[in-house]
Amino acid sequence: MTLNGGYATLNWLYQNTLKIEGVAWKTKTPFASIRRIVQNQKYFFKIKPGLWALNDFKDSLPENVAALIQKDDEAEPKSKKEQMFSHYYYQGLLAEIGNMKKCNTYVPPQDKNKPYLNRKLADVTSLEKLPVFGYQETIDKIKSIDVIWLNKRGYPNSVFEVEHSTSFKNSLIKFNELQDFNVSMFVVAPEVKKNEYKSVINFSAFENIKDKTKFLDYSTIDKLYENSIKMESFDFIN
Repeated sequence: MTLNGGYATLNWLYQNTLKIEGVAWKTKTPFASIRRIVQNQKYFFKIKPGLWALNDFKDSLPENVAALIQKDDEAEPKSKKEQMFSHYYYQGLLAEIGNMKKCNTYVPPQDKNKPYLNRKLADVTSLEKLPVFGYQETIDKIKSIDVIWLNKRGYPNSVFEVEHSTSFKNSLIKFNELQDFNVSMFVVAPEVKKNEYKSVINFSAFENIKDKTKFLDYSTIDKLYENSIKMESFDFIN
């Protein structure tokens, strides 16, 4: 974790910890051991589910990572900068989950160089541009969706819009362009915005996508990511 700047995702730890020379893990379930070790509050603290840091680095974390640390009584990030970094974080998280589900993953060109932990969003997505799966007019209208998962045939599988302060209408207008496709649609936002989402999705303009669209709060995405990591590791014994 020190080599990674004092923090790391469980996925990063799984991929790199076992490569350290001279260290022997005398267990058949090293990933379960890693999950247990990072919960030792003497040395580590949790930034988000699946994202941990060393106590010694708490005051020297990169700005975009430190912005993800929230107090228990905070429903969502307070400042616009914290909201921005949280937005990029969840875009990256959704892309990683899509990768683990063997989907091709995409974020808009304007977001590719945005920070995701110590990388850029482009580093965790597999596609630079969308395949031509339909009319170019449709593709042009949906290419700004925050995260898109595509199947092996190049068709959208799931689409995600991460919302903090902007209107849900803009996201749902983009989703409307995909109403004729067999695609799952998700709005990702703080739990406190769920009632606002319910109000907007019931507009008659969104009648054709209402049953295809779901609201996901951040804690649900965190749990989905953590569970995806566990499945990816093939380590089911705690």
